[in-house]
Amino acid sequence: MSDALAAILPLASLQSASAGPLYLKLRQTLEEAISSGRLGHGAALPAERDLAEYASVSRVTVRKAVDDLVRDGLLMRRQGSGTFVVKPVSRVQQPLSQLTSFTEDMARRGLVTRSEWLERGLFPPSPEETMMLGLTAGTMVARIGRLRIANDLPLAIERASLSAEFLPDPDAVTSSLYAQLQKKEARPVRAIQRISACNLKDPDAGLLAVPVGAAGLSIERISYLASGRVVEFTRSLYRGDAYDFVAELTLGE
Repeated sequence: MSDALAAILPLASLQSASAGPLYLKLRQTLEEAISSGRLGHGAALPAERDLAEYASVSRVTVRKAVDDLVRDGLLMRRQGSGTFVVKPVSRVQQPLSQLTSFTEDMARRGLVTRSEWLERGLFPPSPEETMMLGLTAGTMVARIGRLRIANDLPLAIERASLSAEFLPDPDAVTSSLYAQLQKKEARPVRAIQRISACNLKDPDAGLLAVPVGAAGLSIERISYLASGRVVEFTRSLYRGDAYDFVAELTLGE
């Protein structure tokens, strides 16, 4: 175990004579190991007992250093499994003036995207879906729930509801929902989005590979056809450390 620890955590920085609390030195050493790739994304952190023995510090010192990195989103604790490295995220800027899909946004940035299906099918609508989509009696609703992943990093959870009139076969959606709607001449042309801050809870935090309580963005989107009819009602959760939404403002008359 000591050889494995030595490969990722050189003792020289911990035993240096530089001023500062021991926990801060350990934190900086762990952070450098993550940023340099010696501790890669998804890697399990050695047990606190082993870290304390290796670094000749107390377990309280180790716990404080680890707590700091968990709070900063570089480590994530999983109940019953241990503590794992979370890959630092390059922030994505998304303009609020353009109505585009996640697939289109990521493709423009040269990122490779994929999805993990959380839900896909036709269902009786909830009262909220009936109201938001303006459904008539007996109309089924298509639900598309996906974990959106770019370059192997989970970025967002999207849960979309549409009238089955526009999406009679949810299984036909393989990548872009909007591309499938385009085939039905039902791609939205405008939308109203409401964005609010939130703290991510289980199980969403686990899906996004961030600690429970991490900052997130909750986005509710209502999308319309040119006729003014609602075509899509979507609720999404985005990682707060990954997204910046940007709006261009002009001087009002």
